[in-house]
Amino acid sequence: MLDLEAARQQILDALPPPAVESVPLPDTLGRVSAADLLAPFDLPRFDNSAMDGYAVLAKDVGQARAEAPVILQLAGCVAAGQVFAQTLKPGTCVRLFTGSPLPAGADAVVMQEDTRMETAAPGSVTFLDGAKPWENIRLRGEDVKQGSLVLCAGQRITPGRLGLLAALGVKDVRVGVRPKVALLATGSELVEPGAHDLGDQALAPGKIFESNRLVLAAWLKSSGLRAAVQPLTPDTLEATRNSLQTAFAQADLVVTSGGVSVGEFDFVKQAFAELGGTVALWRISIKPGKPFVFGHWQNKFLFGLPGNPVSAAVTFLLLVRPALWRLQGAMDVLPEMATCQLAERLVNSSDRREFVRVQVDRAGRGHSAGPQASHRLMSLANANGLVEVPPKSSIDAGTVVPVIQFG
Repeated sequence: MLDLEAARQQILDALPPPAVESVPLPDTLGRVSAADLLAPFDLPRFDNSAMDGYAVLAKDVGQARAEAPVILQLAGCVAAGQVFAQTLKPGTCVRLFTGSPLPAGADAVVMQEDTRMETAAPGSVTFLDGAKPWENIRLRGEDVKQGSLVLCAGQRITPGRLGLLAALGVKDVRVGVRPKVALLATGSELVEPGAHDLGDQALAPGKIFESNRLVLAAWLKSSGLRAAVQPLTPDTLEATRNSLQTAFAQADLVVTSGGVSVGEFDFVKQAFAELGGTVALWRISIKPGKPFVFGHWQNKFLFGLPGNPVSAAVTFLLLVRPALWRLQGAMDVLPEMATCQLAERLVNSSDRREFVRVQVDRAGRGHSAGPQASHRLMSLANANGLVEVPPKSSIDAGTVVPVIQFG
């Protein structure tokens, strides 16, 4: 069995460079940049007021106090988007609003709350407090300098980065093409959810509703990908081979659940080989999720997950989702991490690393999400992260540990 990190690296090394496309900026949220992007101009583009107030020469109001106010003549009013066409002269001021360009000659802004308009002296402003040079001014380029790197190749475009690119006038972004993914579940015992009205007719003996494709499709959606969900496949070699062939015709990458262990009805590896595929690795030294298959066929890839729901979820998060990000060109592909303080002792009696489902509360306390058997869906439903417990060991309550976030 392969170590998790070795298996993940082997998968990532086998993936080709991403295909690239140009996408309009509003459609790039969650995408991965395919090229470095430099700022085309300074941000802010000009010195401007940080608040509503008055542009002044700092030396004119340096001694202003409530008990000793300074009076300046009002030379104009500049709304955001307008420009004061003259140079500010000593003894005068200009009314500004947040974002208004700073008039030439001005070197400070006094906030409106520190001033007073005199009804008896229209056209003049009384200053009740002073301002230091460059106070309350947003300087040109203080946020972003022209030519500076604002987006690196391999970075995901977050809402914050989207706003920055919009402020820089970016129209289109070169991003990695999102791979097409097909989801396939094998098992003669499986029935489509909602196929029966349980109020009138129960499932036939031995049958269960299939849930893995829905869970995996939801995680794919959270990563910005849409899955081509295939019909359920019975446990025969012919049916498995035909389903794989159909799935590969529709997708760049096929994710299966079930049929990858050593049982007499586990046909995924054999069917894949009969199509001409090559299995690159099988079985990972983790719990849950030991029976895991990765292979390639032409320029496409197979990820064979275990059929137990929790095993399928864990192997998807640890091995498949990183590959999906790398196929789009992402450099940081590892699961999102946080920390929690364990509220109880976690024990692993297995000789494999165990990824325990936990529920981290708002106080940062991590609780076991329930029984950890790989078929226990309730504990998966209650969990929001995984804590790794080394083989044949335990972690005491109160210990601060890393948590793999589901995201």
